[in-house]
Amino acid sequence: MRRSKFLIFGAPRFFQAELKEMLETLRSGWWGTGPKVLQFENQFSEYSHAKYCVAVNSATAAMHLGLNALGIGPGDEVITTPLTFVSTANVIIHTGARPVFADVDKLTGNIDPKEIIKKITKKTKAIIPVHLHGRPCPMDEITKIAKKYKLFVLEDAAHATEAWYHGKKIGSISDLTAFSFYVTKNVATGEGGMLTTNNKNSADLARVRRLHGISADAWKRYSAEGYKPYEAVYPGFKYNMMDLQASLGIHQLKRAEANLKIRNKYWQIYTKALTQLDGVIPPAPDEPNIVHARHLYAINLELEKLTIDRNQFIDALYKENIGAGVHFSALHLHQYYRKTFGFKRGNFPNAEWVGERTVSLPFYPHMSQKDLFDVISAVKKIINYYRK
Repeated sequence: MRRSKFLIFGAPRFFQAELKEMLETLRSGWWGTGPKVLQFENQFSEYSHAKYCVAVNSATAAMHLGLNALGIGPGDEVITTPLTFVSTANVIIHTGARPVFADVDKLTGNIDPKEIIKKITKKTKAIIPVHLHGRPCPMDEITKIAKKYKLFVLEDAAHATEAWYHGKKIGSISDLTAFSFYVTKNVATGEGGMLTTNNKNSADLARVRRLHGISADAWKRYSAEGYKPYEAVYPGFKYNMMDLQASLGIHQLKRAEANLKIRNKYWQIYTKALTQLDGVIPPAPDEPNIVHARHLYAINLELEKLTIDRNQFIDALYKENIGAGVHFSALHLHQYYRKTFGFKRGNFPNAEWVGERTVSLPFYPHMSQKDLFDVISAVKKIINYYRK
């Protein structure tokens, strides 16, 4: 039976604590980068087990700033996955370097270490693994490769705020890690991101370069302690986070672990219901000794068993009043990357296979269980109707 009200794919949620914090910020006059950003950085440092955190206005900014702090530039190559959002590869281009794709593990969608090795050249300077949907990449293998070939590792953890890998918190493992607080993320500030590191020099460079490359933040220059002149030490960027955003993040982060428990519960409900459905492949089981952040619940369609393609399946879901998403279509097949780098179908078969079949279902803590079962019912209805 069709839902009477449309179920959106994803939506943020806020409580009185956020409203109170934001009102306090508005009244304080510090709307830009100020003491609330510092508070959020300190809070995230404790949560991520990283020594240093630099708050910025997006994960895209965090990755670009990270590459910049590592000295990546023209003539360099950076290896990443083609199964990611466009920003992961775009930031490599913004530095003047060349993105080099390595195919993914078909089961998990994460970058395959064996494929990384095949792509390393004398120009390779860094690897950007992406923790797709919140599942940690095989960081032990990636770290080993990086050490052998003297490469930097910048993790794209936009989906993986809550994730752990082999007893280590994502954010504390590699040279740098980028997180996202976009409106649909598990911890949301509307727009926002964080760059974490255990390297003081990288943190210092990123902190200065995130705000025009000047030697002191605005709130420090105009604080009650008196005016302090600044000096431009680098042609930096406008990547700073505002206190208004941090006011949301301070309280969103406090609820991350409680929300993860709900996500785990909903994950199990989805998986139990869809595992035996012919025509659907649910997410791969968790690997031992990891904590999956459960950001997205994405199924793969067995298209060879259906009379419709992925996009038609999503259209059918919408007709059942169920929203859905795609995370992601293979990036190397997008127009810019085809034309600029000569990529074509067949270059990365596993990424292409997943990219043509993946569907992200509604999955957030304030969904009701009825919402969940409505999604399951709609998926079963469509699959059974269009099965060959």
